[in-house]
Amino acid sequence: MSFVRSRSYHHGDLRAELLQRAEATLRDSGVDGLSLRQLARDLGVSHAAPSRHFRDKQALLDALALVGFDRLAGLYGEVEATGSFSERLHAVARSYLDFAIDNPALLALMFARKHSPTSGEEMLAAVGRAFTVPIALIAEGQARGEVVTGDPMRIGIAAIAALQGLATFVGSGFVEAENVEAALTETITQLTYGLRPRD
Repeated sequence: MSFVRSRSYHHGDLRAELLQRAEATLRDSGVDGLSLRQLARDLGVSHAAPSRHFRDKQALLDALALVGFDRLAGLYGEVEATGSFSERLHAVARSYLDFAIDNPALLALMFARKHSPTSGEEMLAAVGRAFTVPIALIAEGQARGEVVTGDPMRIGIAAIAALQGLATFVGSGFVEAENVEAALTETITQLTYGLRPRD
């Protein structure tokens, strides 16, 4: 076992393995359950090995948040760029809701690390990539006269807040699994109505 881990490290895979294990630990035990020393034990490497990739726990948390933002960006990138504004908004919202339901601890970490003093420009760039698609969708809707004027980012945050609330309801069992799609449809209907310009 130690031979396999050692070889994995020399091939540059240890960082990925640390992040994968850290994400699993985050899901099961939260941020407080994470430590570089424990990750090293879990992966069968020396206590010093993780520090070659992450100088401390804060660096590990930043890296996990970056992984999350990049994954979210990838999900948005899979959304069809065709259809009406409401159809595309529904598809983007569905991607976010699925991610939020499946990764509540990671998402909370992402939002917490977004303004971390240690996260730097790389985090800002990752956040920008993650929200390129929904912000562009809002801007396009504005250009077509389907969405109220204003800062697309601020409008997007309001929409995400509504979706995050729905994800919390689903995660707590307040909204049952069989009612998620209906709840999402109703949320998007109300969001679309609220975003329409007023005469």
